[in-house]
Amino acid sequence: MYIRRTSIKSRKDGSHYYSYRLVESKRTEKGVRQQTLLNLGADFALPREQWSDLTKRIEGILSGQQSLFDVDSDIEQLSQSYASRIIASYQDVESIEDDDFREVDLDSLEMSRPRSVGVEHVTLEALRLLDLDSKFKELGFNGPQTAAAIGTIIGRCCAPGSELATHTWLQERSGLGELIDHDFNNLSLYGLYQVSDQLLKKKAAIEEHLYERQRSLFGLQETITLYDLTNTYFEGQSKANAYAARGHSKEKRTDCPLVTLGLVLDSSGFPRRSHVYKGNVSEPTTLAEMLRDLEGRHVSTGLKPTVVMDAGIATEDNIAWLRQHQYPYLVVSRKKHREFDEESSVVVKKDDECTVRVQKVFDEETQETLLYCHSSQREKKDQAIDDRVTSRLEEALHKLEGGLHKKQSIKKYDKVMVKIGRLREKYSRASKQYTISVEKDDTTGNATKITWQRQAVENTTDSYPGVYCLRTSHADWDESLLWNTYTMLTDLEAVFRSLKSELGLRPIHHQITDRVAGHLFITVLAYHLVHTIRFKLKQKKISSSWSSIRKLLSTQCRVTVSMLCRNGSTVHVRKSTRPEQGQQEVYSALGIKSHPGQTIKTTI
Repeated sequence: MYIRRTSIKSRKDGSHYYSYRLVESKRTEKGVRQQTLLNLGADFALPREQWSDLTKRIEGILSGQQSLFDVDSDIEQLSQSYASRIIASYQDVESIEDDDFREVDLDSLEMSRPRSVGVEHVTLEALRLLDLDSKFKELGFNGPQTAAAIGTIIGRCCAPGSELATHTWLQERSGLGELIDHDFNNLSLYGLYQVSDQLLKKKAAIEEHLYERQRSLFGLQETITLYDLTNTYFEGQSKANAYAARGHSKEKRTDCPLVTLGLVLDSSGFPRRSHVYKGNVSEPTTLAEMLRDLEGRHVSTGLKPTVVMDAGIATEDNIAWLRQHQYPYLVVSRKKHREFDEESSVVVKKDDECTVRVQKVFDEETQETLLYCHSSQREKKDQAIDDRVTSRLEEALHKLEGGLHKKQSIKKYDKVMVKIGRLREKYSRASKQYTISVEKDDTTGNATKITWQRQAVENTTDSYPGVYCLRTSHADWDESLLWNTYTMLTDLEAVFRSLKSELGLRPIHHQITDRVAGHLFITVLAYHLVHTIRFKLKQKKISSSWSSIRKLLSTQCRVTVSMLCRNGSTVHVRKSTRPEQGQQEVYSALGIKSHPGQTIKTTI
């Protein structure tokens, strides 16, 4: 076995380049003939002086012999990769009915090339269930491009990270290539960036296909539309990125430029549409743009879904737009005026942790139904916030009063009053409950004493703890339906948490505008797969988070078992490990096979 270098003339420009092949000499009836075992391509860069070491190590792996000497790590990695490709070229898929008994040397048994397949198997089946692979081909993706698209999306599900991390994962740690019969060692890093650009160009068609497919599979009703925004931050300054902008970071990363992602979801949590905005975008201005593209699907039925939004987007202008376009809505009211009559309220939730009572009121002025909600859990939270703020205010007043009798501290009456005014502004939530007095020495003009007293405040329309207000155009919905519909917003918040913590949405490493949008879109596509899996599992009473499912399935691998036979041949068996009980439960709930990939036997 040796490596041959061949000079080839380019058909494009007539230039010459070298191609490399792994060749073996064999004696035949017609004499010695050379057989190409593997095409190493034009990018083979191992120095010539190491070619002999590489071929010897490949021969050792194929014959099941262990190396007696330490092997350079680069040569070992190449040898394992090339040997596995040679073994695959000789492969025979095992027939279940065939019995194959052989005498082997147990001391020669070796297991090599472990590759994870459990999480890949589940996400791949979800991708196929959604016909996403077929859609790629319909959109003009060729075979390698389809494989790259599948690899980058499933990589985001299984091992969230940058495109560079996904490229390494596909080539060195994952068995996904075996499940789709594609060698990711031939995929360049630039190939992943290119497929990201392709996916972004077909974004509208892919999102439309996914939602229609999910609606058909699960019988989803278009009755609710949830809308919200989130943002995440960039690594670096992103000066060449049109989306990068300074804004209010929901992750407290004020030191970084931001990008914003808007999502429209249905009531079951399936994304309908996504859009990328600048990091400083104003939430209220995005609603019309996001919903306008969805209007066409409701023309035939004349029925439009109820739009559910949080207070940040529920401006008067947006509500006016919803009315103008005949969208029913249920939003969190921005009004500060709160009221609650416990006697006329009804209980919509009661358990050991929380009791929620609601009071339904019709507003004649706006012709809306208002739902005042009181949550015992929220009341405790509001009270805890009040206690924390009042504690900080009193600490600041103690410090200010103590400084009146110390050197280099504020003493002048006017400056003390200014400081108190700033404290009232800073702790406005608590300062309304306090009467603060300052005594003045007319001779020196200094403040001599600061006293304060907290007044007991009864629950009023402006201070009732634990109360929030919803407003809706639905006059015929009862209290329970209104409140339960509103709680769907918590599902949207859970989606954003999953995108950021489980699916690698943050941080953004790209510096080019389209690559940023592509990175976010790939994460949204990954969420489609994850939510499809979890939706099916929940139907079987399995409510684990995606992180827990991923951890559970991560230990199932594909391995190659090599054995030296008595007759001198070497048998290589490539197969998946047996699933453990928890893994089997997930596979059974999803209705998929428990042994990913085929069992492959190769005799050399």
